[in-house]
Amino acid sequence: MQAENFEIKLPVFEGPFDLLLFFIERDELNIQDVEISKITNDFLAYIHQLLALNVEVASEFILVAATLMRIKSKMLLPRIEIDEVGNEINSEQDLIARLIAYKQFKSAAEEMKVFEEERLKQNHRGNIAYDLTLAAASSTNQDELLSLDLYKLLTVYQRTMQKYELRSEEVKHTVVQYPYTIEQQKHFIANLLDINKQIDFALVLKNSENKVHFVYNFLAILEMLQQQVVEITIGSGFNNFNVKALS
Repeated sequence: MQAENFEIKLPVFEGPFDLLLFFIERDELNIQDVEISKITNDFLAYIHQLLALNVEVASEFILVAATLMRIKSKMLLPRIEIDEVGNEINSEQDLIARLIAYKQFKSAAEEMKVFEEERLKQNHRGNIAYDLTLAAASSTNQDELLSLDLYKLLTVYQRTMQKYELRSEEVKHTVVQYPYTIEQQKHFIANLLDINKQIDFALVLKNSENKVHFVYNFLAILEMLQQQVVEITIGSGFNNFNVKALS
C-alpha cells in the first residue's frame, strides 16, 4: 500500500531559550512565575513534532529538554542535589536565571538592530540595497568569485540571504508513515542497556536501521527519561550524550 503523504508547517526558533520565551510570552506569564510542568509539556511536544517530521534537532534543544524533565521529576519526587563543593543545586532557579539573561540579550540585540538600520540610512554612498540588488541581477556567483573584492563579497552575501529569506518564508516537510512505534523502541533501548550499563547516542545510531528508526529510538529515550527509567549525561565528542539505566 502506498504511504500517505501530507504537508505541515512549523515555526522556526533560534534556540531552546527562544522557544521557551515564546511559550512564556504566548501565555502572558512572568518569567519568575513560570509553571515548569506546563512549558515542559509544550517544549517536548514541539521537539516530538520536529523529530516525527524527520527534522534535525540541535544538541542544545536535547539538553534543555533533559533539564526540564529533570526539574519536573524533582517537583514530583523532591530530592536534594549537591554540587562538587557541597552546595545545593537548584536547576529551576538556574534555568530561570538563564532565561532572564537570554531575554535581556535578545532585547539588547533588537535595540542594536534598530540603531544599525538608522546608521545605514545615514550612509553617504547612496542606495546600497539598490546597488546590491542590481549587481545580483546582472551577474552570477561564479563571475564574482573569479575576481573577489569586498563589494562583490557583499553582493554574494546579499543574494544568498535573499534566497534564504524566500526559502524560510514557507517551509514544508513531507511526512511518510513508518512501521515503528515508541513502545517497541523502548524495549529495544532497554535491551541495549541490559547488555551495556551505559550507551551513547553514537551506539544508538549504529544500531538504527535508518534515520527515521533513530528518531523513534530517540523519542523512546525521551519517554524513558520522563518516566525516570534512564538518565542522560553529556558525553564526549560533538553532539553526544550518554544514556544510563536507573536502578
